[in-house]
Amino acid sequence: MRKYERRRVLRGSAGGPPRAASCRALRSGSMAGAWMPAPVSGKLVPGDPPSVSRATRRLLATVLSPAMAAASPSVFLLMVNGQVESAQFPEHDDLYCKYCFVYGQDWAPTAGLEEGISQITSKSLDARRALVWNFPIDVTFKSTNPYGWPQIVLSVYGPDVFGNDVVRGYGAVHVPFSPGRHKRTVPMFVPESTSKLQKFTSWFMGRRPEYTDPKVVAQGEGREVTRVRSQGFVTLLFNVVTKDMKKLGYDTGPPDTQGVSGPSPPQGLPT
Repeated sequence: MRKYERRRVLRGSAGGPPRAASCRALRSGSMAGAWMPAPVSGKLVPGDPPSVSRATRRLLATVLSPAMAAASPSVFLLMVNGQVESAQFPEHDDLYCKYCFVYGQDWAPTAGLEEGISQITSKSLDARRALVWNFPIDVTFKSTNPYGWPQIVLSVYGPDVFGNDVVRGYGAVHVPFSPGRHKRTVPMFVPESTSKLQKFTSWFMGRRPEYTDPKVVAQGEGREVTRVRSQGFVTLLFNVVTKDMKKLGYDTGPPDTQGVSGPSPPQGLPT
């Protein structure tokens, strides 16, 4: 009776033609994973899912991929624009400024310029005696990690008494972390010779001490063995926009309510 019932299941409830399978094949597992109509309920026996056509797969990929990418971004964007506004160097005139960005390994620029050089400017005729550049900054970064947040490195150059271009100041500051408009005043410094003889020789030859790579200003390695002297200030304006940082779990805080933030001008300098 058992053999007869099993063969009847394979035939089907309507007495149709027998399937090309036997009880022995079912026991051995050669038909495992196949989809077969159940004789009584008409449901599919559990096994592998039915195959999906290629056209359906392409349609699903076209519809779902942008939605999934928008729902779970893998990177965030940092958009920075602004300007190198002005500088205060009471002892020097006819200066120009270079800037470049220093960032970590997880960061990559996607648009804009990473470095630039301004025009030569002279001191204003008003009481401030400021060196005004208003040189624009515009760059966009992408990253997966806030470690290595971009810094802007400034290098100011000008002529000495012999007409040679020498460095008048180095400085660096981080790009502001919170979105909004920010103002930063960067103190500048210059390397000093280790002895009076070297100082006189460098002055006479027109080759003042300077860094071969200005980007070392944004790093801490080797700074303790460098003798420097403070000299001047540079004012920067930043407009910062971030995208998808909160979706990745980073909270940069609310934007500035007053519009402009930054340290007050140093005492002793005209505002």
